[in-house]
Amino acid sequence: MGEDGANEDRPQRSFDPDVLEVPAFPTKEPWVFGAKGWDAEGRGRDGGHGGHGPIAGGKGTMRTIRLLTAATCLVLLPSTVAAGVANGGAVAAPAAAAAIKVVPVKTGLNGPSGFTFSPNGKIWYLERATGEVRILNPKTGVDRLFYKIASVNSAGERGALGIALDPSWRTQPFVYVYVTRTWNGALRNLLVRIRNDGGHGTRFRVLLSTPPSATGYHNGGRIRFGPDHKLYVMVGDGHASSNAQDRTSNLQGKILRLDRDGTAAAGNPYRRIWSFGHRNSFGFTFDPKTGRLWETENGPECNDEINLIVRGGNYGWGASANCGGTAPGDTNNSGPTPRRLPKTYFPTPIGITGAAFCLACGLGPSVNGDLVFGMVNSPYSIRAVNMNAARTGFSAPPRVLLNASSTGGVHSLEIGPNHRIYFSGPNGIYRLAAA
Repeated sequence: MGEDGANEDRPQRSFDPDVLEVPAFPTKEPWVFGAKGWDAEGRGRDGGHGGHGPIAGGKGTMRTIRLLTAATCLVLLPSTVAAGVANGGAVAAPAAAAAIKVVPVKTGLNGPSGFTFSPNGKIWYLERATGEVRILNPKTGVDRLFYKIASVNSAGERGALGIALDPSWRTQPFVYVYVTRTWNGALRNLLVRIRNDGGHGTRFRVLLSTPPSATGYHNGGRIRFGPDHKLYVMVGDGHASSNAQDRTSNLQGKILRLDRDGTAAAGNPYRRIWSFGHRNSFGFTFDPKTGRLWETENGPECNDEINLIVRGGNYGWGASANCGGTAPGDTNNSGPTPRRLPKTYFPTPIGITGAAFCLACGLGPSVNGDLVFGMVNSPYSIRAVNMNAARTGFSAPPRVLLNASSTGGVHSLEIGPNHRIYFSGPNGIYRLAAA
């Protein structure tokens, strides 16, 4: 199998807009992440870890998960965890509460991490620890192996983390995976591409290689195609905050914007780099109404964030970051100005993970238009936040939609058929529905 990575950047052409403004894209959201668990590592600004990363689960809870029935929970207003709203603006009251339930799609799975949907509605998902790329038919429950990536390392937050399908799937049937594995004798975080030939994976190719963290944490891993058909990739800071401000050939602590072959997309401000100053993230998504990119970001022992990502933006994480100053600027104080502050943040981290926009997602008018996101810190809730009229920020603090403790945690969120919101947990994939 060929592993000939393409690492040369293409010539750049001028591209000036601050915020990525593109036409709305199809409602299917091709879409990180793995299974719950915490390490014994201490927290800290640089060397410590806030305990946000979904860690590999097994099938130890399979029997209880299989007995899960649709769990109903009312929206709680206001949020049960304090959240700061940055950049001002009046705070409006959310719409009336709606009853929401979790519908199991498939349980008893082995640590599903990232997942996405093909045009025919099948779920393509990863087993974080094994490197298996699998295809699930949600109508029949048939679940089969597509391809197994060898030599995967799943220590800490490593493993098979993110998956995306080519936006021209019917004519270019390529599967893209972000994975930590041994390659050419060294441990690397890799962006790889696999071709779908008759339902089986062939032509494995490495497109991009970056160093993993020495500790196993802050590898990032979320990937997805944007409305511009470019591949966006989240690379964590490698547990070294100074990486996030290094814009030479260092891709750690960055969101990348790539062509399908892994080279730099035209219009990027810094070769492959779209934005920088990031710590670690398990979730980003595009607003279908505006094309804008929104990212969830994990803080150390403070300041989990939701950011509006702009071209060339510095999100301020770096060697000067700390939790001893005025939030949220204390963790967004490094590198060149202007530094982009989060649109909202959680002073006490919730372990924020995947995110998706609810547009006609079947959860009622109180949620329609909102950004919905998950968490892996107990009590494992799913939350939502109201967008302002311009959809450039939020009009109210985040609020709890649903207690998802029965699933063991929330990792990836994706939009599936009929605009419905799906999410993965340590041992299963689920759908949100009106009760």
